[in-house]
Amino acid sequence: MKRLLAILVVVIFAYSTREFWVEPTKNAVASSVESVQTWSEETTFDMSFEFFDDFLRAVLPMEDMEISEAEEAVPVEAVELDQPKEQIFSIHNIELGDGRGDVEQEVGEPERVSTNEYGQEWHAYHTDYQNFIMVFFDDEDVVRGLYTNQDLISSDIGIGYGTDQSEVRDAFEEPIDVLRKGAFSYKLNEEEAYDMFELDDSYVTVFYDEHQDLMVTGMQIIDHGVEQSKRSLYTEPTDDMRDGFEYQLFDLTNAERVAHDLPILEWHEDVRYTARDHSADMAENQYFSHTNLEGQSPYDRMNEDGIRFRSAGENLAMGQFSSIYAHEGLMNSKGHRDVILREEFRQLGVGVDFGENGEPFFTEKYVRR
Repeated sequence: MKRLLAILVVVIFAYSTREFWVEPTKNAVASSVESVQTWSEETTFDMSFEFFDDFLRAVLPMEDMEISEAEEAVPVEAVELDQPKEQIFSIHNIELGDGRGDVEQEVGEPERVSTNEYGQEWHAYHTDYQNFIMVFFDDEDVVRGLYTNQDLISSDIGIGYGTDQSEVRDAFEEPIDVLRKGAFSYKLNEEEAYDMFELDDSYVTVFYDEHQDLMVTGMQIIDHGVEQSKRSLYTEPTDDMRDGFEYQLFDLTNAERVAHDLPILEWHEDVRYTARDHSADMAENQYFSHTNLEGQSPYDRMNEDGIRFRSAGENLAMGQFSSIYAHEGLMNSKGHRDVILREEFRQLGVGVDFGENGEPFFTEKYVRR
């Protein structure tokens, strides 16, 4: 006798809270990106549009499925953080301007190298996603970019992981609200929980956790010249950058889960292509929804691709500059955060594609087989 399956479906639409960014306006916003090339130096372009969506489906056990075991991270020793020597901030005792040799003496060999939106390569260093950082170097092996979403931030003014947003803002002048690049100015998203500052000839982005009283939860430091060399809102897409965004979002998610004492997720290649197909479909047909234009749900699409699962979740994001901004935004949305930090999941596939103006569409698919 076939076992009766009880299916619980929870669908939560968690868009940005700004009324402007409801779905019907997206096409108009996207078209304004194209016209920015003809605007004057005084023109400010609002680059704050971000969309998020999540889907969760849980299925009771099927008798012919095996339960995959969780991969637990073996605890490693915490990093002893020193005060920066040359700049206000360091990450894992690394500062902009350090050489690759010094970096890898500190952290070892990278676990992954992947292309980012600056045309550079993020080098991800970690031990089972503990002490996780990403670093990129210039052609002379000098550090030009840093990021972490773990307790690896050090400063000579007492700001680090867990510091309140108010303390950060008290320490510096007002955050940047308009990022100027050549003849164009881009208005930063005031609705999102991050601040950008110009410090030490670099752009320092401080990310905050809205679910932890706006404490510092991550930091990105980008060399001023590197940021200014990226002349437009979005980088011209390449296959390498698409792959890079996918793997970066996967790594960021695992680093987040480890920081919350949750099991590490395995990469699911088949789910990755299901996710990528959905991102490509949304980008090509200019919509943003779990249900595609043929009426297929995430469950339908996975079933069509022969992917079986006990439970699954899907997060969508659109319009962020990078996987870092997408991940930080998803973590500040309750529904998406719940999917990311759901203990039962064991695998993750990430699919990315790009719209006609280079804006990325992100699809995360979480699975327990």
